[in-house]
Formats: sequence, structure tokens, C-alpha cells
Amino acid sequence: MSEFHGIIPPLLTPRTERGELDFEGISALVDHLVEGGVQGIFALGSSGEVPYLTSSEREQVLRTALDATQRRVPVLVGISEQSTNRVLDEAERLLSIGGDAAVVTTPFYALSDAGEIEQHFRTVAERVDVPVFAYDIPVRTHSKLPHEVTVRLAHEGILAGVKDSSADDVAFRRLLLQTRDLNEFAVFTGHEAVADGALLGGAAGIVPGLGNVDPAGYVRLYNAAQSGDWAAAASEQDRLARLFEITSAATPGRVSPGAAGLGAFKTALQLMGVIGSNRMTEPMLALNDAEARRVREVISAEGLL
Repeated sequence: MSEFHGIIPPLLTPRTERGELDFEGISALVDHLVEGGVQGIFALGSSGEVPYLTSSEREQVLRTALDATQRRVPVLVGISEQSTNRVLDEAERLLSIGGDAAVVTTPFYALSDAGEIEQHFRTVAERVDVPVFAYDIPVRTHSKLPHEVTVRLAHEGILAGVKDSSADDVAFRRLLLQTRDLNEFAVFTGHEAVADGALLGGAAGIVPGLGNVDPAGYVRLYNAAQSGDWAAAASEQDRLARLFEITSAATPGRVSPGAAGLGAFKTALQLMGVIGSNRMTEPMLALNDAEARRVREVISAEGLL
């Protein structure tokens, strides 16, 4: 088994009511995750609003998360930039602060093909000193990680794994099948609501945004799967799927899809007393009082209040 496995939530980025980074909130959220039993933390991912953060904010978030983690679990660092050279600059800057692995997207904005994507990951892996995971998230990059490239880089030991947020379950299963004999290659799903199926297929773990809200629930799901108790895993997944309904709390059309999902997670954590505000990074809007009441109803029903 790879050293990277289990539940590795993508850390949210709490802000104060004034819109500043909430360092106490970041630390409290890290403690909430670690105390929930997670096996790692993914800092500066999509759930952390990384496209909206300045370079200085990215550094401050990572430094605060690392200080709060205190080596209790590994920290994976998101390196999201448009091109290979920008990724290398970002990696040098952020990984000098710390981190146990880099999670790197395909190039975006640039019109890359499979050959360029392959060379991108080869160059990055050669130049950084930590394991490199490919972050497959075409909704953000507008480019699906090519299957043949991923399998080749896995078998050559270039990639340590994949964080799959493609929502392409057929491609995900094909990747699991063709890398199953690689003990050091870890494939993670970003699915919140069908993660039990991914674990049944052989996934190394889950990177769930909802795991910020209920890390212990996802840990129970993972542990049940590891012990082969698939009925218990399915039951816990059903509960988490019901909890995921908080992402529908926002009034349609009032906020963006991204703000609806991440805003629901922040609102739940605020209601639970983990963070002090559900403020989003501009220009995203926070959930309002009526929407927060709908979040409260769901998390109360699922035992988090």
C-alpha cells in the first residue's frame, strides 16, 4: 500500500467576516480533520478556493496548515498553474515551505495535446523532490488526463498516483484495473456520494470536499471497506449522500455552482462551531440566512448538531 491512502480531505480556506484569511479557523479546521481520523490533508485544492487566492495567500494558507498539522498526517500540496514553467515556479515557492507530495493539474488555458501533457508531468516529476500526483479535473482545466499517458507514467514510476475528479467512472475503473499491480501507485476518487463503489474497485482512498464537514463519517466508510464490511460501507455512504444534500441549499441562480457547494461546507462548519464565518473569496457570495437554515436542517438530521 502506498503511504498515501485513506481519507485525505481537500482543506477549505476559512475567511473572517471582513474577508481576510482566518488563520485560527484554518488551524481549527485542521484539528477537526485530524481528530476525525483522516490519513492526510490536501491543501490548496479546488475546495480551498485556490484559483481565487493570491500567491501570498497561498503561502499563508499552506504555512498555517502545516503548523497546525504538526506532522500528525501527511500534507499534499496543490500546484495549480497554467503551464509547466509556472508549475515549477509555484512548486519551488510552495514546497520550500513544506509538504509531502505535490498534486499537479494538466496545463490549462494552453491548448495542449496528449504528448505535451505527458512531457509536462515528466518534467515536473524530474524537477521536484516530493512524489507527484496528477490532478484530473477537466471541469477546471478543460482537458481530461489521457488514459494511456497516465498508465504509462504510473508503470514507469513517474507519477505517485492520481486524484480523480473527472466524474468519468468508466475511465476511473479502467485506470484501477491497469495499475492494480503497482503497490506504490495510489488512485483517489474525489466523489463524495459514490465513494464506496470506488473503494470496492480498488481505490486507495477518497478526497472528499464534504470530508471537511464530516471527516469521521468518511473514516468510518473507509475502515468498513478495508475490513470487507461492504454493508456497513454502503450504509455510511448512504448517510453521507444524504448529508451531501447541503450542496443544494443555495437558492438556484443566486450564487455560482462553486459558491453553492463550498459555501454549504463552510456554512455547515460555522453552524458546528468549527469556523467563525461562511465568508467566501470574492467575487463568490456566501450563503444567506435562509440557505443556512436549510443546511442546518440537513446536518441536524444526520447527527452533526
